Amino acid sequence: MNIWPLKGMAKRVAITRYPDEPETAAGVTPGRPTRSAPDNDGLCPTHALRPDGGDVDLSRCIHCFRCVREATPPAQWESDYEWARLLPDRGALPRAFRRSIHVRVVDSGDCGACLAELIQLECPEYSLHRLGIYVTPSPRDADVLLVVGPVTNAMRGPLAAAYAAMPEPRRVVAAGTCAASGGLFGPTFECNSGVAGSIPVDVVVPGCPPPPLAILQGLLEVMGRAQAPATEVR
Repeated sequence: MNIWPLKGMAKRVAITRYPDEPETAAGVTPGRPTRSAPDNDGLCPTHALRPDGGDVDLSRCIHCFRCVREATPPAQWESDYEWARLLPDRGALPRAFRRSIHVRVVDSGDCGACLAELIQLECPEYSLHRLGIYVTPSPRDADVLLVVGPVTNAMRGPLAAAYAAMPEPRRVVAAGTCAASGGLFGPTFECNSGVAGSIPVDVVVPGCPPPPLAILQGLLEVMGRAQAPATEVR
């Protein structure tokens, strides 16, 4: 008798309780710099640090850690994962979409890092389907366009076409530093300065790459379901 199916059924799969409870498992986030000292801006290759110190522009941060390893004093670091922000122009989807949305993912020149984190959301540990979030291959069936990458010249047309094919109401999530601001790659002769240069953006999820829970929070924001519990992680 083959006992492996029985063993598989007996073994429980650990699924995050987020967003109902804060996730405290080790490794769910790399953390982020929050404030830097004056005159440390020269260390940052994407100018996420201000010359006078203060808050870090996370939409430009590529997590190179130079502001921590080489700066004196080092930048303040926070180990959270709720990095997404909902832009006020159009806000979240109507209430009818609070329980279920379909998402079309578009790779607009991603290096592979953001896509690798995004794929984790379909694994049992995160299980985005439990929240009514489903990935669709067609923009005609999509409520949300989730875009990764800085939008290369070759992807400007396909991205605009995908957005135009979506039914109203529609929303766009820009996931990752490249999608948020262009990162290291834009603006250049070959790339946009992020998704907003081509189509309207409603939610920005910074990070290089953003952890899966940050992307999940961005999708909950666009659904109008973000609860923002305390997110101290070890």
